[in-house]
Amino acid sequence: MNQVAQSINLPLQLLGGISPAEFMRKYWQKKPCIIRNAISKFKPLLSRQELFALSQNQDVESRLIVSNGDKWSLAHGPMTAKQIPSIKKPNWTLLVQGVDLHDSAVNELKNRFRFAPDARLDDLMISYATDGGGVGPHFDSYDVFLLQAHGTRRWRIGKQKDGTLQANVPLRILSNFKPELTFDLEPGDMLYLPPRYAHDGVAIGECMTYSIGFKVPKQVDLGRELLLRYADAVDEENLPDEELTKPVKLKPEVLYRDADQEATPNPAQIPTALLEFAQQAITKAMADPDALARHLGEHLSEPKSNVWFDAPEGAVKLSRKRGVKLALQSQMMFDARHIFLNGESWRAAGKDAKLMQKLANQRFLDASDLAKASEDAIGLLQDWLEQGWLEIA
Repeated sequence: MNQVAQSINLPLQLLGGISPAEFMRKYWQKKPCIIRNAISKFKPLLSRQELFALSQNQDVESRLIVSNGDKWSLAHGPMTAKQIPSIKKPNWTLLVQGVDLHDSAVNELKNRFRFAPDARLDDLMISYATDGGGVGPHFDSYDVFLLQAHGTRRWRIGKQKDGTLQANVPLRILSNFKPELTFDLEPGDMLYLPPRYAHDGVAIGECMTYSIGFKVPKQVDLGRELLLRYADAVDEENLPDEELTKPVKLKPEVLYRDADQEATPNPAQIPTALLEFAQQAITKAMADPDALARHLGEHLSEPKSNVWFDAPEGAVKLSRKRGVKLALQSQMMFDARHIFLNGESWRAAGKDAKLMQKLANQRFLDASDLAKASEDAIGLLQDWLEQGWLEIA
């Protein structure tokens, strides 16, 4: 059952029998939560061999971590078959990031956590480890659900302020880790941790752990990104919202004029009129009430740099008799006036807006949805289909 379609007030086994609404109120960004049997009889969605093969893909981010006492080594992918140690060798871990972008079953699992906004939901990482494998005690700056998929992993956690890191180590490992609680997670068990909660997971025998991570933007980074987008808009005088089918029309450039400038005895002094002209540029950029929302939505929906879309081979025609679904890699969001998809935005209202919002929420539209779509909406869906952002269901 699609997670988005479920009521946020109904209990979920995934959350230990409480509702998403209660979980968000009681635990989200507040305190850890251990959930036994979150998914009954859970088994890995990818085999060990499939995960190793994925780590050798140049479009996939992966890391290999090996520990030997106090010594740690870190290698970044893509891996080679020779790089991956024998499964009989202890104390090593393979981390494969963004597996949800490459496997539909893993993507469906990630989508079960969409009771938090997509703007926060990041990706699903799979950690494979041999006996004793781990990445050392550390802080994460994001929310994370740690779902045990195979074998046993022992988690030690603690809330501490001491963030001192070990020196001369290629990982951010805490020097003075003080665990307060210990949990052994078996397949189907899950641990939620809010940001900045120290934790250390160690494999007891061979194990796999699925980490569902959430983005936590830094205010300074978000501000810098939005200011850059404002700068791009100022570069073109203004960028009006793109309607579902209408092309963008730009206003003529406004150039600085100083016909009344007199000869100056102080050539190094910045003219007051030029300062006022610059102030007007900033004021105009900020005056558009939709600009901030548009820039934010485009930024949040922009795919990661290692994500590529494959356009379908040959001509592909959208049919109202068949449904459509978003590609695994597509990021689609919306606000009150915009639709955002893969870093681009469209202004939408009325029935078209509701249709696109439905696509964003449930990530598919069936034949009955398309039967009610306007010609403009069908045209846009056809464009997305040709770019590989959308697929025939």
